[in-house]
Amino acid sequence: MKKINALFALVLTTSVVTAADWPQWRGPLRDDVSTETGLLQEWPTGGPTLAWKATGLGEGFSGVAIAKGRIYTMGDKGEASFLMALDATDGKLLWSTKVGKPGGNYPGPRCTPTVAGDQVVALGQFGDLVCVAAADGKELWRHNLEKDFGGKVMSGWGFAESPLVEDGKVICTPGGAQGTLLALDQKTGEVVWRTKDWTNKAAYSSIITATICGVRQYIQLTDASVAGVAPKDGRMLWRAPRSGKMAVIPTPIAADDFVYVASGYDVGCNLFKISAGTTTGSFTAQQVYTNKVIKNQHGGIVKVGDYLYGHSDGAGWTCQNFKTGEAKWQEKDKLPKGSISCAGGRLYLRAESGPGTVVLVEPTPTGWTEKGRFDQPNRSDKNSWAHPVVANGCLYLRDKDILLCYDVKQK
Repeated sequence: MKKINALFALVLTTSVVTAADWPQWRGPLRDDVSTETGLLQEWPTGGPTLAWKATGLGEGFSGVAIAKGRIYTMGDKGEASFLMALDATDGKLLWSTKVGKPGGNYPGPRCTPTVAGDQVVALGQFGDLVCVAAADGKELWRHNLEKDFGGKVMSGWGFAESPLVEDGKVICTPGGAQGTLLALDQKTGEVVWRTKDWTNKAAYSSIITATICGVRQYIQLTDASVAGVAPKDGRMLWRAPRSGKMAVIPTPIAADDFVYVASGYDVGCNLFKISAGTTTGSFTAQQVYTNKVIKNQHGGIVKVGDYLYGHSDGAGWTCQNFKTGEAKWQEKDKLPKGSISCAGGRLYLRAESGPGTVVLVEPTPTGWTEKGRFDQPNRSDKNSWAHPVVANGCLYLRDKDILLCYDVKQK
């Protein structure tokens, strides 16, 4: 019921999207779990049918957002980085808008655009934050997180977050001494608030929303801590120290007043219990466990029922009990390291390297239960870090310059 209410609230605040749309990073609830039904539960030999292929998207690691018959993504092309809209029926380019300069350490943007009503918000790798009209890509306002807000990232790979849009605000993570989180007016780009009591540098994670102990809040992970922030004024509600190394990337997961975080570089994962404090509006964060069952550099983790699924460096694909931290199974021979999403009661796993193998797996704590696989055609010679996305009966795979769309609907 909590999840249904949260989805209803999100739809109200971001205008109308269909239940099967995917309007932002990791989907409507930012948990990479789709509630879409009527999808194939097993794949035929060779995988599902390729519906179409789009080319000319440029360099980068941006994923796709899907809303109201359009696909939004980003890429470096020539002397600029661009935000683009494609027709979801055939992948044809509808418009393209310049975001900022191209390049960077691992060239290209990392952000998945966020669709909110009739606007789209996106962040370039050098901190260029733009808001454009969804209809034609016309720029409405822009900022640079470094130049305008003194933004600082924990290490040298540039800005990678996918901004959150909720209740008429764009919430993002410039990081630095002026405040970790920043809220801007969605229509004007004017500053609404900045966290004054939380000043960590930005990492590479993206903000989630959660209702904890009955209080709505924004939750973000940095290289030094994980914290909850009040949506109205940016006041820090709670903070738990949690050190990361090199690059802290995975998005937090919140459920039942617990917050789970993970990162790679031999750091591992942590679960925190968030409780109401002794005074009104205060909270406490108590660590439930810390271990190395899931050391997820990137590629993401999903929670299905009582269990977490994702890749763990050195141990392979892993099923972990959310509340206890116990490993239920780990499998490193069936598929290399990669990214994950969940839709129609199945896990979609995508290898980042080699032939880009995609595997359909049943989420069960009893072991690896495979339901089909195929190798991605037209593989680039670089790692494919964009997560698989399933929306409106289609599986989308972004690999640098191309986007592949597969029909995964039951016939």
